[in-house]
Amino acid sequence: MMEDQSVIMPRKNRGDPFIGTSSIMTCIASELKYLSTLYQARKVALNDISTKAIYLIEQNGSPIISLCGPFLGAPHAVLVMEKLIALGARRLWMLGWCGSLNPELRIGDILLPVTCFSEEGTSRHYPIPYDKPILNKQLRGALQTKFENKHLKTISGAVWSTDALYRETKAKIKRYQELGVLAVDMELSALATVAIYRNVQFAAVLVVSDELFDYVWKPGFRVPRLAKQTRIASQVLFEVARDLENAQHIET
Repeated sequence: MMEDQSVIMPRKNRGDPFIGTSSIMTCIASELKYLSTLYQARKVALNDISTKAIYLIEQNGSPIISLCGPFLGAPHAVLVMEKLIALGARRLWMLGWCGSLNPELRIGDILLPVTCFSEEGTSRHYPIPYDKPILNKQLRGALQTKFENKHLKTISGAVWSTDALYRETKAKIKRYQELGVLAVDMELSALATVAIYRNVQFAAVLVVSDELFDYVWKPGFRVPRLAKQTRIASQVLFEVARDLENAQHIET
């Protein structure tokens, strides 16, 4: 209906680059720098409110894969995702950190989200035919297989996303623990919802950066294992994105 049409639409502007169909969104500045340096990515400046630059990995014989970030919170993350989709991305990946709500998940452990509970304010503006967004099964399966082939442990489950970093109360943590939620972040549910709304594929890898399961905050941002596992996760995520792009390229 006309009343539901957006006045401002995400779009490809004149001069915007071709970014390929697969894009990695990272919340973590160190991993954006690592991947862009390792694969000699080309930085492309954009005149856009959502993101100022995109990095393009253009390896000989392989399709382009784009990198962007860092971002913080659902509104910014969704602005970035909308722009990437407008530029042609159809397979999107997220790398981020999360807080553990379960003693089985410790600092540096790797979580592959399956679904999410939204307590952020962005996803409600994107109506989807599900109570909770579900991440793409094919992409998540490819990630899990790659981690298993490298003999790296992962845990799969639900994530709670919230805008209010300083309002992760004991009562809320207890409630989500009772629902079986494993971790908390700020962006995942909005990105998963927008991906469904825009009919694109989306999956994520989260590394546990802090622990809240016993209602006392234990930050792990200076723990060496977090840096090591985050680096591993970023490399595996890129390898999976590249493998799927190459397979798609061969098929077509």
